[in-house]
Amino acid sequence: MNTPSEIASYLAITTKGKKIILFDGVCNLCNSAVQFIIKHDKKDVFRFAAIESDIGQQILQHIGMDPKKSDSVILYEPGIAYSCKSEAVLEIVQDLGSFYSLLSVFKIFPTVFSDSIYDYVAKNRYHWYGKKEHCLLPTAELESKFLQ
Repeated sequence: MNTPSEIASYLAITTKGKKIILFDGVCNLCNSAVQFIIKHDKKDVFRFAAIESDIGQQILQHIGMDPKKSDSVILYEPGIAYSCKSEAVLEIVQDLGSFYSLLSVFKIFPTVFSDSIYDYVAKNRYHWYGKKEHCLLPTAELESKFLQ
C-alpha cells in the first residue's frame, strides 16, 4: 500500500463507517487513553493505529500531514474529515456517548485555548506518565480494533 488510491481503498474496506484514532504508540498516557476508549466504545465507532506504525504513517501522508511533525492525537473519518489535538479529543468523547458526551460542552471554548491546554499536557506527557521503548501490541481479542 503505497499509493494514495491503495490507502484509500484499504481504509474504505477495513474501516467502513468507523473513525480512526491515530495516537502516540509509545506514550503511556496515550495507551491508557486508547484502553479507556475501547472499554467505553459501546457503539464500536473507533479503530486505532499508532502514528509510528506503517499504516499510521501512510494515513498521515494520505490526509496531507507531515508524518515527522505529527505528535498529537488525530481523529480521521475516512473520506470525510480529520481533526487534531483538543478538537479530536472532544469529538472522541462526544462519540463515546453517555456521560462522556457531556464533556463536549468544552467545544464552546476557542480552539486556541483548548489546544494550549492540550499542548501543555502533550509536552509533559512523557515526563508525567513515561513512555515505552516500542509500541504495545494489541491482545488477540482487541486485534480487530487496530489497523495493521
